[in-house]
Amino acid sequence: MTPPPILQRALLLQQQDRHDLAEREFRQHLASEPTDGYAHAALANSLLELERLDEAEAEAHEAIGHAPDLAYAHYVLARVMSARNRALEAIAAILEAIRLEPQDADYHGLFSAIQFDRGRWADALAAAEKGLQCDPEHVACNNLRAMALVKLGRKAEAGATITSTLARHPDNAFSHANQGWTLMEQGKRKEAMEHFRESLRLDPTNDWARAGLVEAIKAGNPLYAVMLRYFLWMQKLPPGVQWGLLMGGYFGNRLLGGLSGSHPEWAPWITPLRIAYISFALLTWLASPLFNLTLFLHPVGRHALDSDQRWQARGVGTCLGGALLGLGLWLGTGRSTEYLLVALVFGLLAVPVSAVFSCAVGWPRWVMAGIALVLFGLGVFGLGVGFIDLPRGSALMGLGIGSLNLFLMGALLSQWAANFLVSVRPKR
Repeated sequence: MTPPPILQRALLLQQQDRHDLAEREFRQHLASEPTDGYAHAALANSLLELERLDEAEAEAHEAIGHAPDLAYAHYVLARVMSARNRALEAIAAILEAIRLEPQDADYHGLFSAIQFDRGRWADALAAAEKGLQCDPEHVACNNLRAMALVKLGRKAEAGATITSTLARHPDNAFSHANQGWTLMEQGKRKEAMEHFRESLRLDPTNDWARAGLVEAIKAGNPLYAVMLRYFLWMQKLPPGVQWGLLMGGYFGNRLLGGLSGSHPEWAPWITPLRIAYISFALLTWLASPLFNLTLFLHPVGRHALDSDQRWQARGVGTCLGGALLGLGLWLGTGRSTEYLLVALVFGLLAVPVSAVFSCAVGWPRWVMAGIALVLFGLGVFGLGVGFIDLPRGSALMGLGIGSLNLFLMGALLSQWAANFLVSVRPKR
């Protein structure tokens, strides 16, 4: 059955990504045909692209209410739930769409994407391959298959998949970005940059390609290249394994400290290991924002950073500037302890401040910002008391010392809070 002209216009506008105009046409059609489940689902799709998630979810449910056997309606609901970071509801919806239309590669591709976002690499690969059984040339399924293969360590197969996909669809921005990240995994930075640039030429709004280009630029520094390989390796591990490694490193360092205390003769061997571990741990937090800072200070490079990265660079730059100022004053004023404490406080603040803009927008970012603000208050209050000439043993001096002790304890604990908050994707 041919759709009425107004619905045809709406769908054409939607295909052209003119979703605000498409919405108007969909609503005009639904005013005369309020029980058209397909139109409700299509409207939900446009509302999703317009980031009006509440309305999109309501329209998707309305579509299912009018047409419960319409696979497309369940597919759109799955897209909305996925955008809202409600993975289990998205999975339930897309599985229903697949049950109703098992031969639609788009549905298998979305299921693969949801599983990939959850870190379920094997499940993402299986879903993508089912989609390719329906359509061997499906671009999204081929890309998702390659992405899952990279995470599973099967880089050669991933490269072959992307190469063949690009041969068939050389103007697909997503495929070029995917090829760029695949090459980054293989340490081929310059080749990766070419694909990221091509992806951005085809689609200037492709944030995935822009992020890849920023990482490729920073990886030109040998130190950052090593850290990037570590980050990419960690991303392939399940969350439980990542936490196990972090906790193992922390408690291993504490154990070495205890051994050094009980066996002083071992200290010359243990101390360098502990210094190396602490330096590496700090680098895992500060490497990316520090190199973002170098790009931010570059007149051209700063335009490659997104808003969060620019704010992160400003925050970390301010903290490190305060630390360097304190260190300079310490060296230039007879090495006064107060100025050394200034350097210590602002240096330690760089870690929680950098973590604020690594957290997802919403309550994780607000909590991390609150932690950083409390630590800033404790540190500045303690420093302020230190610069006042107070009699020894006064109550205010005790408060200042207690504030600095709380700051030091909080700065260490904030790293654990940051590790958790960075991994959280709040429901939208």
